Amino acid sequence: MDDHKEKAHSVNVDPDVSSGEAQVLPSGATHLQRRLGGKEVQLFAIGGAIGTSVFVTMGTWLPRGGPAGLFIGYTLWCLNVWCVNECFAEMAVYAPVPSCFITFTSYWVDEALAFTQAWAFFLCQAFLVPAEITALHILITFWTDKMPVEATVIIVLAIYGGLNCFDAELFGKAEFWLSIGKVFLIFFLFGFTFFTMVGCNPLKDAYGFRYWNTPGPFAEYLSTGSLGAFWGTVSCMSLASFAVCGPEYVSSVVAEAKSPRRVLPSCYSSFKWRLMFFFVGSALCIGIVIPYNDPTLAAFIAGTASGGGTSKASPYTIAMERMNIRGLPHLINAIMLTSLLSCGNGILFAASRALFVMGQAGRAPKFFAKTTKRGIPVYSVGACLLLGLLAMMGVSDAAYTVLKYFIDLCTVCQQFNYMCVCITYLHFYRNLKVQGISRDTLPYKAKFQPYASYVGATMAVLAMFFLGFDILKPFSLKWFFIDYTLLGVFPILGVLVKIIKKTKYIRIGTADLGLGGLVKEVDDYEDLVTPEPEGWVERLFSGLWEWKDLTRLVMRKSKDVETL
Repeated sequence: MDDHKEKAHSVNVDPDVSSGEAQVLPSGATHLQRRLGGKEVQLFAIGGAIGTSVFVTMGTWLPRGGPAGLFIGYTLWCLNVWCVNECFAEMAVYAPVPSCFITFTSYWVDEALAFTQAWAFFLCQAFLVPAEITALHILITFWTDKMPVEATVIIVLAIYGGLNCFDAELFGKAEFWLSIGKVFLIFFLFGFTFFTMVGCNPLKDAYGFRYWNTPGPFAEYLSTGSLGAFWGTVSCMSLASFAVCGPEYVSSVVAEAKSPRRVLPSCYSSFKWRLMFFFVGSALCIGIVIPYNDPTLAAFIAGTASGGGTSKASPYTIAMERMNIRGLPHLINAIMLTSLLSCGNGILFAASRALFVMGQAGRAPKFFAKTTKRGIPVYSVGACLLLGLLAMMGVSDAAYTVLKYFIDLCTVCQQFNYMCVCITYLHFYRNLKVQGISRDTLPYKAKFQPYASYVGATMAVLAMFFLGFDILKPFSLKWFFIDYTLLGVFPILGVLVKIIKKTKYIRIGTADLGLGGLVKEVDDYEDLVTPEPEGWVERLFSGLWEWKDLTRLVMRKSKDVETL
């Protein structure tokens, strides 16, 4: 029997220990309990996506592309990831099941592709765990270089284990508060950029967009003139292909959301605002506060100045010291630490859930599918914690070099997963059409489809092939294997699985859009469960906080004051 033809399950009721109320759960949720509320899912989407790239590595690409190159590279790639997000959104809201996008590939395309996609996604998350720990250790060297790498790795993994092994609700609460610190830091840095550029700084220097004029908007990379500016922008886009992410993190927790059909649409629809604000906004601000040829930044990147990779090398910190603003760099570095802790925490959560579903579906050893009575996949979490020990590589190699290893490996895995999601969506779209199901009846109708899926799949392929475009001159054999080995491994793995398991491609019009009864279970769950009320955090970050709501709130406060 093909793997996609699984037996349908029935709805069951699981006691919610934390609230004392009975909670209806689809058994198709594979024993993962729905304990994450709307605010936890919203902030998980932010916490999982914003980390190393925004706070540690983005500034090092400024000399490659210049302020305009960095801004354009990130803007173009954010538009692409928005297209990918729309593919995730329509399918995940329709069927919020565990490891949903891999399940969709298995049911609607081919189990061989799903098998390969599952390992690509898992490896991406697994490599990101030691990457975040490595970045966190780099930040610690801002204060002292006496902290051993081994100590940092063990302490951070112990924290991750405590937050991920006891209760999904505990994880959600921790992620909520950690992500708030991350959001506060971004708002603070944006505020710092605006007020200092208009002259609110100790030097009374209203520098504005000075550095866009001198030394100029574009830097030259690998070549000179307009060609060098082009390659600089491409290099920034290559970094953005690693940095800009998010829809996969929301999709990895849809099976544990309390009211998925109510919570998820706002999470996905607000993604475009998160892209524009956090990623594009950061790229713009970094190019404003210092010039791309800043000698201090160049010294950090070249390794001739100590502190490269920490907030000492951050354009914001360099600008603060130049303006004689003391103390703030320490605050920024401290909040960066909590931000990376949040990001790594969310990534380990996503990786463990992916491995859990892989074990259940036969794509990994079966014992990874075992859970505690409270629905925690302890063996999967334990395996991901062990992989986090790869951060120990920083003992022998320079920590920043190790971080680059993980960044390139994760980029290939991430873009392969995005390509698979777009291909799966095209099959979903065409199956709906052939089977006579109107997309207007879906709980979430994605925009710009099917064109968005074409754009997402094409750009993902280009990102994988262009990842190592700058290793050819001069040629680096080491980086060639790091950048392109997995690009060859994934197709070979898919072919082997197809031969060994004898999987069949699911022709358009024959796909089981009900996922073996799982969609019906979700429908029944939504009919029976009492929807969680929407809170202010959700409304603020979901993009649903409309002006009329804000006006109504202000008027109500004014009336309260008048009454007093």
